[in-house]
Amino acid sequence: METTKILIGYGIYLPVALFLTYYVSKTLFKNGKIFMLDIFKGREEIAEATNKLFETGFYLLNIGFALMILELQLSQDSYQELIERLSYKIGGFSIYLGIMLFFNIYFFFRGKRKAKEAQQEERLVFKA
Repeated sequence: METTKILIGYGIYLPVALFLTYYVSKTLFKNGKIFMLDIFKGREEIAEATNKLFETGFYLLNIGFALMILELQLSQDSYQELIERLSYKIGGFSIYLGIMLFFNIYFFFRGKRKAKEAQQEERLVFKA
């Protein structure tokens, strides 16, 4: 009976983890495109390519982590324990995704700041 509950747990955890990864990725990289265009001074092709590379890396990292923590063990053969373990696992994965989201936003803002500094340096060179 425990094996059945574990399979049910996997059947719940995997779609939820994959959906959360998809949702966060689409939200982040749809809005991140604006930052990339600013960083690359409106050069859409390189901004789009860079954004797509970041998105691919985001998927690989997060889906890989979701699969890595997939293991589910139940000491008692109860649905209560299954739900508690799933909530802990999905909650932990959600926190991890949130940290990754802010980590990526940090890189977007950092890239924007570096692009602005480079632009200011170019202005100083042209004035001199």
